[in-house]
Amino acid sequence: MRRIQSVIDPLSSTYRSYERHNRLLRARLHECQRRARHERPERDVERLRKQNKLLVHERIDLLLDKGTPFLELSPLAANKAYDGNVPGAGLVSGIGIVNGREVLVMASDSSIKGGAWFPLTVKKMVRTTDIAVENHLPMVHLVDAAGAFLPFQSDLFADRHMAGRLFRNQCVLSAQGVRQVALVLGHSTAGGAYVPTLCDYSIMVRGAGGVFLGGPPLVKAATGEDVSADELGGADVHSTVSGTADYAVDNEQEGIALVREIVGTFPRPAKAAVDRRESEEPYYDPEELYGIIPDDIKKQFNMVEVIARIVDGSRFHEFKPQYGATAICGFAYLYGWKVGMIGNNGVLFSDSANKCTQFMQICNRDRVPIIFLQNITGFMVGKEYEHGGITKNGAKMLMVQSNLDVPKLTVMTNGSFGAGNYAMCGRAFDARFLFAWPNSQISVMGMEQAAKTLSQLRIRSLERQGKKLSDEEMQQIYEGIKQDYMEKSGAYHATSELWDDGIIDPAHTRKVLGIALSAALNREFKETPHGVLRI
Repeated sequence: MRRIQSVIDPLSSTYRSYERHNRLLRARLHECQRRARHERPERDVERLRKQNKLLVHERIDLLLDKGTPFLELSPLAANKAYDGNVPGAGLVSGIGIVNGREVLVMASDSSIKGGAWFPLTVKKMVRTTDIAVENHLPMVHLVDAAGAFLPFQSDLFADRHMAGRLFRNQCVLSAQGVRQVALVLGHSTAGGAYVPTLCDYSIMVRGAGGVFLGGPPLVKAATGEDVSADELGGADVHSTVSGTADYAVDNEQEGIALVREIVGTFPRPAKAAVDRRESEEPYYDPEELYGIIPDDIKKQFNMVEVIARIVDGSRFHEFKPQYGATAICGFAYLYGWKVGMIGNNGVLFSDSANKCTQFMQICNRDRVPIIFLQNITGFMVGKEYEHGGITKNGAKMLMVQSNLDVPKLTVMTNGSFGAGNYAMCGRAFDARFLFAWPNSQISVMGMEQAAKTLSQLRIRSLERQGKKLSDEEMQQIYEGIKQDYMEKSGAYHATSELWDDGIIDPAHTRKVLGIALSAALNREFKETPHGVLRI
């Protein structure tokens, strides 16, 4: 493969302007992540300390092998919900190394409402277990949750992808032979009681852990029986009487050490067989991405320059380089694994869509995982393009992309608008992992077009009611709609709603994709036999 010849000039005024802008976005991201992970009301921290409990990140630090990376997933979930009072949706999940094994950790954050489940908590738990199912990742559950937050119970319980889906996923994992271990560090009540009982191994901390379908207050209300939490479902009851737990320990540190010991007995899965060679660092510095990403969503950039700062040795074999120039396709290596890269330089025309479709077929036949780098304004519209088959060519791309056997990873690098989001493996199309850069935007259409359309509709509605609007009032309507649309299409709103697996620092993209790809290759994938069509 040839090394990409970068034409970026780090001394240019444009580069320096972009760099200043994106370093500010990076600083905001890191500060938001710091607050979500570590800022808690002192009273809540004191409460846990009095109970001899560790904070959630202290627990995870003890669990993971020293000096190994931890890819936290969706750390800013719920950052725009619940008045900002449920950081991380009250849950920490991520991929790490425990006793030399890759595992998926899901840990209650009991410093937030006692670890109670909000609707977005459940959505994050379901997404976490979906990742385990999709990638055959063993799970460690650190359980310390007060159960459903009852004022929102109607939004987290009954539907297909609500709380029941979590337990369904645990059952599927067991049938797949994917191991799970739970450490109960606090109460696990009502439906939550099934989290540890559906695991292969269940450990409870004496004096703190409790597993029961109905806690003491509910038992009192239902039966009139007075019983303490320990008598009802404590560690010794469940490890010596009911058999619901397998081990009882005296403190959290002992429990975490036992989790590490148990995980150390798990077999090491063989990675799916894909082409691999010796890894090498990119030739170009990943931090140069700050000077490449524009300061305005409407400004374009060359996705090849982004690829040069992600892949091994900055080497890239481009497929059909003179055809369909608004799409970039080609092969590279990432931490030694061969990958297909598909990126956008703006709108998709029929030729660029067809190029992507043909390339995806080659990747699927040759067992090459695909990384999608989204910077897409959608498919081209207009009479000429409809007559040229843009809709059917887009449908071909969707059809092939949806039915790929190889792992798919997606990064939102800039804009993600309309059906282009679908074609480039957006959330609905089962990317094993999907991450976003802090500058990214996602919506049905671009902000200016949408704001103009919506403001015109609002103005006409007011005029039909007999109201005469000044130019200033019409501009105020437009600006208000524009601001709301910008907020709802931004990366922080998207990650709050768990439309991605987290906003990431652009300079960390290579590392994040490396961890995600390694996890994705824990599951073997089938090969659907077909010939490659020249589309």
